[in-house]
Amino acid sequence: MAEEQAESFLYKLEAVLEGGRLLTAVVLAKSDERAFITAENNILRHTVAPPVIKELSLVEKKPIGRQGVGYVIETSRFE
Repeated sequence: MAEEQAESFLYKLEAVLEGGRLLTAVVLAKSDERAFITAENNILRHTVAPPVIKELSLVEKKPIGRQGVGYVIETSRFE
């Protein structure tokens, strides 16, 4: 019997680094645990020196089997 393949999700996570810097990571994963590991690895690869991650939070999770799935990431504040 073939093992059932788990559905993949698109995750949006936010990391608060030491000094108050905020990063948003969008990753593809099959579980919440894998999403956190993948996000942390991507943050480490993104930065020159390994940052101190004070907090890593799951903001949104969406199944990827549908057309049009995505996120809007605010990069500056509108007044």
